[in-house]
Amino acid sequence: MIDDKLAFALFGTTRREAEPRILKAGKLSVQLAGGNLRMISYDGVEVLRAVSYLVRDRDWGTYDPEISGLAVEERDGGFVVSYSARCQGPDETVLDISARIEADAAGRLTFRGEARSTTGFETNRCGLCILHPIVGVAGTAVQVEHVDGSIEDTTLPDLIDPWQPFKGMRAITHTALPGVSVECRMEGDTFEMEDQRNWSDASYKTYVRPLALPWPYTIAANEPVVQQVTLGITDRREGSAASADAKGEIFIRIEPGECEGVVPAIGLIITPEEARASLEVLSRPDAIKVQELLFHFDPLAGHGPEAFVDFAAIARVHQGTTSLEIAVPCQRSLDDELQEIASAMRAAGFAPDAVMVCPAIDRQSTPPGSKWPDCPPLEDVYAAARKAFPGIRLGGGMLSYFTELNRKRVPGDRLSFISHCTNPIVHAADDISVMQTLEALPFVTRSVRAIYGDKSYRIGPSTIPMRQNPYGSRTMDNPDGGRIPMANRDPRHNGDFAEAFAMAYAAQVLDAGLECLTLSALTGPFGLFADDGEPTPAGGRRPLFNAVERLAGFAGSRWQACRSSDPTSVLAFRVMAIETGAQIVLINTGRERKVVDLRALEFRDSASVTLEPYGVIVLALPA
Repeated sequence: MIDDKLAFALFGTTRREAEPRILKAGKLSVQLAGGNLRMISYDGVEVLRAVSYLVRDRDWGTYDPEISGLAVEERDGGFVVSYSARCQGPDETVLDISARIEADAAGRLTFRGEARSTTGFETNRCGLCILHPIVGVAGTAVQVEHVDGSIEDTTLPDLIDPWQPFKGMRAITHTALPGVSVECRMEGDTFEMEDQRNWSDASYKTYVRPLALPWPYTIAANEPVVQQVTLGITDRREGSAASADAKGEIFIRIEPGECEGVVPAIGLIITPEEARASLEVLSRPDAIKVQELLFHFDPLAGHGPEAFVDFAAIARVHQGTTSLEIAVPCQRSLDDELQEIASAMRAAGFAPDAVMVCPAIDRQSTPPGSKWPDCPPLEDVYAAARKAFPGIRLGGGMLSYFTELNRKRVPGDRLSFISHCTNPIVHAADDISVMQTLEALPFVTRSVRAIYGDKSYRIGPSTIPMRQNPYGSRTMDNPDGGRIPMANRDPRHNGDFAEAFAMAYAAQVLDAGLECLTLSALTGPFGLFADDGEPTPAGGRRPLFNAVERLAGFAGSRWQACRSSDPTSVLAFRVMAIETGAQIVLINTGRERKVVDLRALEFRDSASVTLEPYGVIVLALPA
C-alpha cells in the first residue's frame, strides 16, 4: 500500500489511481478500471489493450464521467458488469450512458453501451473504442470484414500509417499466438481504425463514427445511441497448454544486446516567458550543463524583439550550441516576416548555431477528411529562411508531433535536420498508458528513418504535460492536479515518475542515431525546477533534473543496447562514459518493486539489484 508521502514522491500528488479489479472468464482475464476494460488477456497473452466507452468534447478532450450503480457479479466461470455514467457538458447539457459487460467460460466477451441525452449533447466522438497492442502484432496478418460484407486479408501496418489503415469496419481478426485467433466484432455504427503510434500511443485504435463525417456533431435529445463490441476467441491448439508468462518470474534478466551507437546531445527549451528565470538558474555556479539550448519564438504569441535580448544573455553563459525554432506566421510576405526576425536577432547580438522554421498553421492537425489550411509551399518557406539566415544550419519538420510530420512530409533534401515532438497524454493519461507510450517510440523513430534516411534527426521538446494542442483550440487546465489528457500541467512532472519516464524515453530512442534529444524546459511547468510554492527536494529541483543531468553527462559516449526479459517493466542500456567508464542504467517503469538479474553482464558486486517503484539506478560495470 502506498502512503501519502510515497505517493507524492512518485507522482507529485497524493491522489492515487484506483486499483483495477481483475475479472476472469475461462482463460480470459481483464482489468476493470473506471468502467472500462484494459489488459484483456487470453492464456496469459494480451489480445486487446483496451475496450472503452469514450466521449470527447469539441477540442478532443476526454470527458471523465461520473459513474454510479456499478455492479459486478462473478458466476459460472464468467462475469457480468453493469453501471451508469453521466457526462456534464457546456451550457448545462448532459449525456447519460448505460453499460453492460458480459463474459462466459468460453472466453466470449461483449461490451454494450447506450448513450442518451435529455438536452442534446455536442461531441466530437461518442462510443466504444478498441485498442490492439503493437509489440508482436505490428506487421502481422489480419482479416477485416467491412460493413458491405466484403472480406479483406491484409496486415497491420509495420511502419506507422499516416491515415486510417482500415475503414468501414464490421470486424477484425488477428492471431494472438500460434493456433489462437481473436475476432473483434463491432455493431451499431461504422467503425474505422487509426494508427495511434502517430501520437506515440502503443496501440492501433478502432473507433466509432468515421472522421470524414462532420465534427463536432450533436446527439439529438432523447435519441438513443447504441453500440456493442463482441470479442470471440478460437483456440485450435491441442490441449491448449498455458503459455509462458515472463511477468511471473521473480527476477527480470538483463542481457547484452547487439545495437550500439553514440548518446545524443541533450537539450533544454527556453521560451520568452521563462527566459529571465532560466538565465537566473543558468548563471548559478552549479548550473546544469547540457549540450544544446533550444529557443522558441512565436510572433503570433506576442513574442517580439525583446525576446532576443534575453536569449542573447542566456547564450553568453551557455557553453554549448544554440538553436532557434520559429513558428512562422505566414500572414505577410515570407521574406518580410523572416527578415524582420533576423534583423531583431542580429540587433540583440543573438547568433544561434541553427534555425528551425515551421509554418505556425502546421502546428494544428489536419485530420482525415478535413480541408488542409492555407499555407505557402514549404519550399518557399525554407527559401525565405535561407535568405534571412545565411550560413546558419536550417532545420524543419514540425513544432508539434510525429502525426503532423507523417501526414505532411517536408522536403528533407532542403534541410540540415528534421525535428518533431511527442506527448504521452494525447489520448489517455493514466499511469500505465503514459508508460506504455514508450513502446511506440522505436516505431516512431524507425518510421522517420524510413522517410528521411540518414538525415540528421532531433526529437523534442517532449514532456508529460502538453505545451500545445494540435487537435483543438487549447490545452486543458489542470488546477486540481489530476491525471487528465492534453493537460498543460501534470503532477507527475514533479515526481519520480517523470525521471523514470525520461530515462526510459532516452533508452527507447538511442538506436535512432539522434543528433539531439530535448526532454524538458529549464523552468516553468515543463521545467527541471519547481515553481514557487511547490514542495520538492533540494534546491527546488524536480527529480527530472537527475535524468537530464545524467543523460547530458553521457552525451557523446558510446552506448550498447541491453535486452530485458520484461521490457514492459524494466529497461536498461550500457554506456561507456568518457569520464566514469562503463556503466549500466536500469529503469523501473512501474509502481512495483523489481528484482533484476545482472549475471549475464558479469556484474561482480552482486548477482541482482532491487529497483524501487519508478526507480533509476546507474551502476559501474567491470572494465
